[in-house]
Amino acid sequence: MERKQVSTGTPWEAIVGYSRAVRVGAFVYVAGTTAADVNGEIQHPDDPYQQTVYILRKIESALQAVDARLEHVVRVRIYVTNIDNWQQIAKAHHEFFEQIRPVNTLVEVSRLATSDMLVEIDVDAVVLEE
Repeated sequence: MERKQVSTGTPWEAIVGYSRAVRVGAFVYVAGTTAADVNGEIQHPDDPYQQTVYILRKIESALQAVDARLEHVVRVRIYVTNIDNWQQIAKAHHEFFEQIRPVNTLVEVSRLATSDMLVEIDVDAVVLEE
């Protein structure tokens, strides 16, 4: 089976040694993704809704880089530093996945890699022949 992987160039990918997305056959895995831009700067540091939108756009780009789309997503895992923000995060998730409706997990964690990261998301997708 062919293996495709893509990096988005954030500093952590090189430091830690991981790919943003990996596709093996029909299966696609997108790593935990935060609102960090290519320079490692966190976008929208005080806004969980905007961070979620930024992250889901990054995930969409990573999927496209391995010939997949949001429609192929079957599982979403969302990690948040404050569960009280769940409605803002859910609103953004709904905007991207209303019709797709993948399974979803939302959990509160004590912290993420930096204090201005409010949300981290990873997804799994399956690309079936169409």
